[in-house]
Amino acid sequence: MELENHNDTEMFQESFQPPDRELEMKNSDIWKLFKDAQRNILYLNKQRLMAMEELNKTQREKQILIDRIEKLELGKQANMQQEKPAICSELLLRIDSLVLTGMISKGEASNFRRLVTENKVGLLDAFSEIWQKRDSELLEELHLFSDESKRKAFHVIHICTEMAPVVSVGSLGSYVTGLSWALQRKGNLVEIILPKYTSLDLDQVKGLRKVEAEFYSYFNGQSHGNRIWTGVVYGIGVTLIEPIFYLGLFNREKIYGYSDDFERFTYFSRASLDYLVKSGKQPDILHIHNWETAIIGPLFWDIFVNNQGLGSTRILFTCHGFGSQCLEKPDKLALCGLDPSRLHRADRLQDNSKRHLVNILKGGIVYSNKVVMMSSIHSKSRIIRSLSHGLEPTLSIHKEKLLLAPYGLDDTVWDPSKDKHLPAKYSADDTKGKTICKVALLQQLGLSRHASSSTTVVGCIYSNFTDVDIENLKSAFRLASRRGAQFIFMGTSKVESVNTALELFKKEIKVNTLLYFGYNS
Repeated sequence: MELENHNDTEMFQESFQPPDRELEMKNSDIWKLFKDAQRNILYLNKQRLMAMEELNKTQREKQILIDRIEKLELGKQANMQQEKPAICSELLLRIDSLVLTGMISKGEASNFRRLVTENKVGLLDAFSEIWQKRDSELLEELHLFSDESKRKAFHVIHICTEMAPVVSVGSLGSYVTGLSWALQRKGNLVEIILPKYTSLDLDQVKGLRKVEAEFYSYFNGQSHGNRIWTGVVYGIGVTLIEPIFYLGLFNREKIYGYSDDFERFTYFSRASLDYLVKSGKQPDILHIHNWETAIIGPLFWDIFVNNQGLGSTRILFTCHGFGSQCLEKPDKLALCGLDPSRLHRADRLQDNSKRHLVNILKGGIVYSNKVVMMSSIHSKSRIIRSLSHGLEPTLSIHKEKLLLAPYGLDDTVWDPSKDKHLPAKYSADDTKGKTICKVALLQQLGLSRHASSSTTVVGCIYSNFTDVDIENLKSAFRLASRRGAQFIFMGTSKVESVNTALELFKKEIKVNTLLYFGYNS
């Protein structure tokens, strides 16, 4: 009996053991399957991420290729436009080198320049790889190139302190480059003379070359040596003047803003004229800019015109604003060879208010054949009356030679049909993308809550201008606001009082209606 009970108990226990082991085995199999599935999912996710990364990489490479193709197409178009003027400029600069090294006379140089400028059509066929040729080889080719052209072109030389993109601080640099390029594309010969600042972006200069001969210029009672560098920027011939003894004049961090700016730019102005004489250049027009090269006016008419074969040359003076005039003691004029007693007169350089000083900007106005005032919104009479900064008597006397020119822009740079930074592209023929750009602009400036895609947006842009007409600005803003338009102002002024007035005006109105901040491209 006990044996039977014992056997039954063992059988009972054994009957429950297999199911436990079976369940454990099943759980183990399920967990293994789960782990395998998890590994497969992780592997698939990893493969998917790798595929997405590869796809993104392919898309990036595709976009890079598209960008390169567009760049090559634009470069090809630009090269086609610049090739002729570039060849012309390179030849003329090499002619300068030939005369400075004594291989040809001034008369021969003048004839060669005329030959080049009057026969631009055949230059591409007659000359190639100019920079790789020795002076003797090039001279031989110039002698062979003797066809006469029927077309007469103007020879314009800018003597200035800025040229974009080599050196540009404000609006002057882009103005000089844009104007020079436009004139040269119309068949005129344009050259630019600049100081050789240490801060120049020389990567922008094609075929930069140091002339193996020095020339001397007058300053402070002595003749001083200068090095000449030549190159081409956007197809425009560029000459860089580097003082040797006065090397520190342009070996500085900034372009402007030093206590000896008068001495710096007076040295450069006199050296530029001495260089023209040394190289035998006889331009039709000398184009000077702002007070920094305004001293060239009196230098040219008092010293150079009668003795150096420049009798047919005329002076064009462009002034980007009358706020910066450079007042100095009359005796300082003698540094560049001028006679202070001759010029310190009311009808010449004497300042209209501080009569014990001379006004260099005034000298540029008095001694130039034509004076261009840059303004897109003011009339000639308003500039003379309200924005002349004490020069009203001088401008009134010389009113007949004053010209007004609006500011422009380089449409090869600022073109909404090609600009990759815009959220949508548009043009005069297809303006659909303009609304998208307008909405994006309002959102970026935090003004979208107060405007919609149908809101008219009035933009007012000042790029480092000297004069901002606050009253006209207020009137324009009020008119725009009354008509439900959004008004955006961007810019700053070199005159601190104007900046203060702008800040006060900003506080008078709703901040979300008008936005004012520094210039930003």
